[in-house]
Amino acid sequence: MQVQLTFDAHNPALLADFWATALKYTRETPREAEAAPASDRAGCRPWQDAVAIVPKDGTGIRISFQKETESKRVKNRLHLDVLTAPGLEGEKRMAVLEARADELSDYGATRIKRWEPDGDNPGYLVMADPEGNEFCLN
Repeated sequence: MQVQLTFDAHNPALLADFWATALKYTRETPREAEAAPASDRAGCRPWQDAVAIVPKDGTGIRISFQKETESKRVKNRLHLDVLTAPGLEGEKRMAVLEARADELSDYGATRIKRWEPDGDNPGYLVMADPEGNEFCLN
């Protein structure tokens, strides 16, 4: 079974570029796009109104960004956790998360909240992409 994650976006190219940077993905090439799922080509949105990103090494999930004119109204019911500091703990972990947050802020992300390490919680940062979709640096 294949899975694709699809974001609705005012500016699909902007979000595709942001998430390609955040996830270390790359924009899909035109030849790869020809083999895209039918939903991208003939489904609810025309293919020309969508941009997709894929893992650079070819393993992992394809992510599509499709044009949507309606605005986001409520908190996400689904969000991405960007695993940035696996295996690190305490201040070393938080320093790596902060550095990645600074980098992503240069691409339009905003900080929402910092959760300090405490007991079973290793600490993480809640962020939003350029269109306000929440994600965590973990």
